[in-house]
Amino acid sequence: MTMRRFFIALGAGTALALTTLSPAFATDERVVRNGDATIAYSVRGQGPLVLVIASTGRGTAEFGPLADQLAKRGYKVALPEPRGIGGSRGPMKNVTFHDFGRDFAAVIAAEGGRAIIAGHAYGQWIAKTIAADHPQMTRGVVLLAGGAKKWPQELSDAITMINDPSSTRDQKLAGLRLAFFADGNDPTPWLEGWHEDVTKSQRDARKITNQSAWWAGGTAPMLDLQAGSDPFRPESSRAEAKDEFGDRVSIAVIPNASHALPAEKPVETANAIADWADKLPK
Repeated sequence: MTMRRFFIALGAGTALALTTLSPAFATDERVVRNGDATIAYSVRGQGPLVLVIASTGRGTAEFGPLADQLAKRGYKVALPEPRGIGGSRGPMKNVTFHDFGRDFAAVIAAEGGRAIIAGHAYGQWIAKTIAADHPQMTRGVVLLAGGAKKWPQELSDAITMINDPSSTRDQKLAGLRLAFFADGNDPTPWLEGWHEDVTKSQRDARKITNQSAWWAGGTAPMLDLQAGSDPFRPESSRAEAKDEFGDRVSIAVIPNASHALPAEKPVETANAIADWADKLPK
């Protein structure tokens, strides 16, 4: 049986540990500060750092299998919770992508100072923001099921509906099948884990953040890791990022998965990240 240690922050980048039990890899629960924000995160594994950012309105609990596989491949994985989820707290109004980016940059600083930054769906935008604002901390950027430049409004509406506590179970399942899960993949775990206030805060932040300041993700190498059945990223948009950003972009596609890619195919996703990251300069 492995051990889980809980870390209590003394300040930004400094932590103490307590110990409890976990059935998987040894997992450390830690806390850092970014100004008025307190960011809780977990760490497992040893090796080069990979930081994984969750999608709209969701936390990192579903990334356990992904993180375990990355740890098996020789990586240290940090899973930070966004403001409003778990132990992460901070202003939720009048904040921008740059504020959220600084939250997670504080995690990178506490864990060694450089990372491969993987953002799932909405999280890809924050990953790009960190890479643009903190290039010295960025070894590479992974776009996990990143959307195309444009997608149908019904997909955004589905996210709103799923977040709405008044929506029925059947409505939520229909929305999850439409927007997040490929045929044959079980969407029921995603009936829970949504945070309507976090979704609103993140959407508001998008509206007031200048896209041109973060869109390119600096100059770091980029893996555009797509899901083969993602309605946010149809086949016609496969080369969008590479066409725009050139040879620093690598493209990989995982079949039989949709927008919930890291939850649908965690092992395949982790292996694709590790295969790409293994080739990056140290």
